[in-house]
Amino acid sequence: MNGSTVSEFLILGLTQRPGLQHLLFVLFLGLYLVAFLGNSLIVVAIVLHSPLHTPMYLLLLALATVDIVCTTTILPKMLAAMLPSGRAISYTGCMAQLFLFTWALGAEMVLFTAMAYDRYVAICFPLRYHALMSRATCATLLGLVAGIALTNSCVHTGLILRLRFCGPNAVDHFFCEIPPLLALSCSPVRLNEVMVHVADITLAVGDFSLTCLSYGFILAAILRIRSAQGKRRAFSTCSAHLLVVVLYYTPVIYTYIRPATAYSFARDKIVAALYTLVTPTLNPIVYSFRNKEMQAGIRKVMAFLKR
Repeated sequence: MNGSTVSEFLILGLTQRPGLQHLLFVLFLGLYLVAFLGNSLIVVAIVLHSPLHTPMYLLLLALATVDIVCTTTILPKMLAAMLPSGRAISYTGCMAQLFLFTWALGAEMVLFTAMAYDRYVAICFPLRYHALMSRATCATLLGLVAGIALTNSCVHTGLILRLRFCGPNAVDHFFCEIPPLLALSCSPVRLNEVMVHVADITLAVGDFSLTCLSYGFILAAILRIRSAQGKRRAFSTCSAHLLVVVLYYTPVIYTYIRPATAYSFARDKIVAALYTLVTPTLNPIVYSFRNKEMQAGIRKVMAFLKR
């Protein structure tokens, strides 16, 4: 542990008020079940339903998998921390949670960009879609997603592992996140902050800009559609996607763009809940459950379960 005297951390959670603990426990248990079951249903539907074996749905499959990893990394321990005996997390467990969450965070941002590009090609170049979004292209995109996310996670986790933690050991958050860990370190954290800013600008701001650019071209193409019904349907889909993207990126950029001394953990925990808990719950609803082909796949899964 590089000279750290801390062998475990205490997760303080969202609030210390006993009156809210029971309500929050029920609320976040419900969120976790919805996110886990919804995303798992998407994974099974896409795997079992052969008409969904296309680039668009393979990207959705990857997004659902990332959301399962993200919520399962955070929520079970978060729920345990609401119990008096469940707040402790070992140093190794904390670093593992940080690694998995940072991987999921990076993967989700790059996936949003890849999915926006897929929709851009489908709407703006429909006749060339299969050539531009071939299986090889899709595999390359997924490889880039995994590679960029893994690099991002290794860099940040490696830099945290270099730090010394001499005490106190109370993480003022609901999981082992970079900002509250930097606040606990008794080592210089300037390099960590610089790399967090670099990642925020390249991954968060960069991917958000590329995603918005893709949807800008998509909206321009939608406006050229002659059918009013076609315009409404396409605009409804794109606006829902954009809403989720903005809801995800805004708190991420807000959280990581500032130095550690500027954090207000009481406020930042609520902000973090948006991109760690709310967005993974919304993704299945916005990206999948409103889609007729996906509904057919889900019906196939339900029929299989009944048998």
